Amino acid sequence: MRYYLVAGEASGDLHGANLMKALKHQDAHAEFRYYGGEKMQTEGGELRKHYAEMAFMGFTEVLLNLRTILKNMKACKADILAYCPDVLILIDFPGFNLKIAEFASQNGIKVCYYISPKVWAWNQKRVLKIKKIVDRLFCILPFEVDFYKEWGMEVDYVGNPLLDEIAQFKPDLDFKNKQGLNDKQIIALLPGSRKQEIERLLPNMLSVTDSFSDCHFVVAAAPNFDASYYQQFIGAKNITLVFGQTYDLLHVATSAIVASGTATLETALFHVPQVVVYRGGTISIAIARMLVKIKFISLVNLIMDRQVVKELIQEDCNTVNIAAELALITQGPYRKKMMDDYRQLSDKMGSAGASERTASLILDYLNNN
Repeated sequence: MRYYLVAGEASGDLHGANLMKALKHQDAHAEFRYYGGEKMQTEGGELRKHYAEMAFMGFTEVLLNLRTILKNMKACKADILAYCPDVLILIDFPGFNLKIAEFASQNGIKVCYYISPKVWAWNQKRVLKIKKIVDRLFCILPFEVDFYKEWGMEVDYVGNPLLDEIAQFKPDLDFKNKQGLNDKQIIALLPGSRKQEIERLLPNMLSVTDSFSDCHFVVAAAPNFDASYYQQFIGAKNITLVFGQTYDLLHVATSAIVASGTATLETALFHVPQVVVYRGGTISIAIARMLVKIKFISLVNLIMDRQVVKELIQEDCNTVNIAAELALITQGPYRKKMMDDYRQLSDKMGSAGASERTASLILDYLNNN
């Protein structure tokens, strides 16, 4: 089979790579072409565009970069037609991918969507369009099945692919020595992979380091940037940078400050107490507050349907608040409660195998249609 995949950010690259691996395991003749990143490249096939050229967050940022987005979309559509895949597999990234899904459907190309667009957060009527342009939809959050059922759409819950990645993880037992980390408590800083979020969040994260001189702060750096990029924020502070070793970092971390996104769930599944932070453009946040209809922004709280981790958003994301929350999760009953909640979260998430289950469902669909 010929597969065309579109992933527009780091998490999509990770999940796309695991899905490609599973497809190769079940389809000996699998061929791939994709928009993605380095992790997908390791599984073979042809990378057509890196996600670093595509990821824009927030309403304002999208408008400012609309010309680039439309150019990327046009190129992607042309490339899909040229490749003529047996199936188009879209991974999250709904602003871009729903347009691509519509185009593919109009051109008679089968469309599978892996990791449902978060239509439950805002503009829920988009489900009606998804029903028309997506042939199979695979969800990774437990509550999504009931949500789609309310709109008359049957979907498949396949489990969460993060569980696959974590299950495959083998810690580097010499990680601390290699990074020059001593016996101090380690606080992980996960500022995200997009340029906009790093520049908005990392300075706030670093602003609390002087209040925790007995801890060692380590930044999980994105592979699409180099050390000099991060150094402009770090300055003279004694901060360690690690590239491509986020799980090794979480394996040894005492606590973490995490940008809202997939990393909040990863951190929770590693049972590392965290404070979640988010800052967007002023206009983007104002629009979001009018449109978004969810109580929380972190996946941890959304899945548990209650506050497990503290979310510091926009003006609340400041030195005083971050430091206060970090002190609470470093020790004491507040930390213990969060760890207890994490265990419940792990039970709710289920077992690994999402990639294999999704690959099997895709192949069953292709072989019977």
